[in-house]
Amino acid sequence: MEIQPERTINPPVFYTSGGLIIALVLFAIIAPESAQSLFGAVQAWILANVSWFYILAVGIILISVIFLAISRYGDIKLGPDHSEPDFKNVTWFAMLFSAGMGIGIMFFGVAEPVMHFISPPVGEGGTVDSAREAMKITFFHWGLHAWSIYAVVALVLAFFAYRHDLPLTLRSALYPLIGDRIHGPIGHAVDILAIIGTVMGVATSLGLGVSQIGSGLNFLFGIEPTIPVQIMLIIGTCALATLSVATGLEKGVRILSELNLGLAALLVLFVLVLGPTIFLLQTFVQNIGAYMSDIVSMTFNLYAYEPTDWLGGWTLFYWGWWIAWSPFVGMFIARISRGRTIREFVCGVLFVPAGFTLFWMTVFGDSAIHLILANGVTSLADAVDADSSIALFAFLDQLPLSKVVSGIAVLMVIVFFVTSADSGALVVDLMASGGKEVTPVWQRIFWSSSMGVVAIALLLADGLTALQTATIATALPFSVILLIALWGLFKALSRDAAKQSLRHQALNLSSGGSSSGDNWQRRLRNMIMMPRRNHVMRFIDDTVEPAFEAVAAELGKHGYEVQVSRDEKNNISLDVMHGEHLDFHYSVHPKAYAQPVLVPRDQKDQEERKYFRAEVHLREGGQDYDIMGWSLNGVIGDVLDQYERHRHYLHLTR
Repeated sequence: MEIQPERTINPPVFYTSGGLIIALVLFAIIAPESAQSLFGAVQAWILANVSWFYILAVGIILISVIFLAISRYGDIKLGPDHSEPDFKNVTWFAMLFSAGMGIGIMFFGVAEPVMHFISPPVGEGGTVDSAREAMKITFFHWGLHAWSIYAVVALVLAFFAYRHDLPLTLRSALYPLIGDRIHGPIGHAVDILAIIGTVMGVATSLGLGVSQIGSGLNFLFGIEPTIPVQIMLIIGTCALATLSVATGLEKGVRILSELNLGLAALLVLFVLVLGPTIFLLQTFVQNIGAYMSDIVSMTFNLYAYEPTDWLGGWTLFYWGWWIAWSPFVGMFIARISRGRTIREFVCGVLFVPAGFTLFWMTVFGDSAIHLILANGVTSLADAVDADSSIALFAFLDQLPLSKVVSGIAVLMVIVFFVTSADSGALVVDLMASGGKEVTPVWQRIFWSSSMGVVAIALLLADGLTALQTATIATALPFSVILLIALWGLFKALSRDAAKQSLRHQALNLSSGGSSSGDNWQRRLRNMIMMPRRNHVMRFIDDTVEPAFEAVAAELGKHGYEVQVSRDEKNNISLDVMHGEHLDFHYSVHPKAYAQPVLVPRDQKDQEERKYFRAEVHLREGGQDYDIMGWSLNGVIGDVLDQYERHRHYLHLTR
């Protein structure tokens, strides 16, 4: 048991990332002004000189992700062809929402629309035109672009991890570029940078985000958000995150995500019903139309003809922040999305959480603007302008039951922070362990606690701003990596689609299975009688294994390395090794199914009995056809057919 931690960590990544995190934190603590000056200068240079690249990169990413959903690649699964999703849709959506930007909409749901309404990028503030523009800009910042960045990272990681058996770590995104060298120093360096970015990102968010919790507690109970109070809030949040992450993804994280999604739905319905309901429904439809009609021009708008600092303070800041966070959020989304097709994945990741986010922004943002513009509640605008962290509670104060609803809002902010922290800890643990999904509890607790310790240290030393700036500055090199990884993904998908088209050529089942005189009668009997497990196992022993051995012996004569093996589930496999090229894998699995309703009526009492199929699996997963009852020559013929397609695929992709 004592050597278990050594087996479940990747030492170069674990120790190096830990050491560098300590060094960065010490730098921010010992010399916060120097750190802020250095990182601020880097960020200022990026915004001044390569802002066009940020805008172009995000536009390319969005277009590419949408294309993947509507193209022929949309049918490819993120996993073997026979795999099924690990989580039901509601749980999946809840996890997406909570990890992606749940805490952000709590903070900016009221603040951002009001700030754009007061101070738009162009034109006069406080008008109907500025209100319309404010919601369009808010939709732009929180809509499809942000989720497309998360989606492309998750797609690359999930595709190579679940379909090509690579580690579920950020290094796998570089596989199309450097191949097996991802397992060496280059891969270690990528994972180290991703761990540092994730820990710092979550830590700075914990430190900065306690300001909103503190504002809520001050509003509810008059508790001043002093440094000791903020430290206690960080400790409490990390304690809950540690408890959640210790219970694992399917318990703690799932339960908290579903709880928060439910609370978010209740809160948005409360504001919708008690606010200007008809106005909000009208503006939501109009906001969607304005957003979609101007999405192309807004995507590539750099205000080149009317220079303004607004772009760097808002759009480029958001793009940099989403890109900087994409390793963490993207890897978490990949972890929970195994078994979904690319089309299902893109629709779920891009449209469902974005749709809920935009509805939330309309309900809270337009309600706040309506209070200011139509009801003359200018004090709300003044409060938001003075301190954005108080925006949500200043808005809720204008509604009935404000204290109760504000209490629920504070609870939601806390739970959103917990889900961000525990999701971050799970992702960092994955990267530090080389992609191993089953690790000791102490590792997950270590990373969860580390984020809290870093946040407290930076809070005490006033170093949070410096680390936040550094995190955003890292978005520039990572955006380059993203575009290259996206190109590699398209290349790999093209090869996969070519292989699928070869595999989906019609299988000549009748000639394959009826090579021995009466074999068609035996096959028909198997269809009618519904074979039991022992029948399939006898077929594997008497026919499949001899067929595999015969093929292996013949290939061996020609100098090929071939292996016939069985696993603990009695799946029998034939593997042909091709050295540096993709190996060939053909296996037969005894699979259980409930009997269909096609049995004769007098067998109703047996309808619940299981029957078994001898299903063919290739490297890509199950092929959905049964060879039970085939002759020896029929099985050999099918193996050779699939091997011929495999060799043709290798020829096409060389």
